Amino acid sequence: MANYIYPAPGVSNVEAVLKLKVQSNGSDTGLTIPSLQDITINAANDVFTWTQLDEGSKQQIATTATNSLNTNLVLNQTTFFGTSGSGGATAAALGIFGASTDKTLMTFSLYMGDESDGSAGKFIEGDGYITGLAPTVSADEPVWVSPVTITITGDYTIATSGSF
Repeated sequence: MANYIYPAPGVSNVEAVLKLKVQSNGSDTGLTIPSLQDITINAANDVFTWTQLDEGSKQQIATTATNSLNTNLVLNQTTFFGTSGSGGATAAALGIFGASTDKTLMTFSLYMGDESDGSAGKFIEGDGYITGLAPTVSADEPVWVSPVTITITGDYTIATSGSF
């Protein structure tokens, strides 16, 4: 049987879960982000390309990666605005909007889901900044929805258990 990762929506221990905490606050217990609609993990190596007079094809070499995590979510007032709006010491106090406007370096942990029962799933973790907020609402979509991008600083790490 193939070992496919499937984040079964609404199934405890199998669904995809994104958590954030303030990177510089070791006592921050983290904020679980609810109402995720989709998640995209970008791990894109940049490539330096050059031509040589003695070659018929271009030469290329991989350079540093540009990493980001993108999601769309239905806005939850407490999670989006936080418990204090801005200037808070924890992810819950800042909220997504406060972490973005305060330019706070965040640590994230994304549980990708599992093969079956939540016992063998993987976590992708790293540090980054919240960017790309653009909340929208319309008559056809009567709840606030926003894209959220975590622009990663450094590398992703892969773990078999979440760090928070």
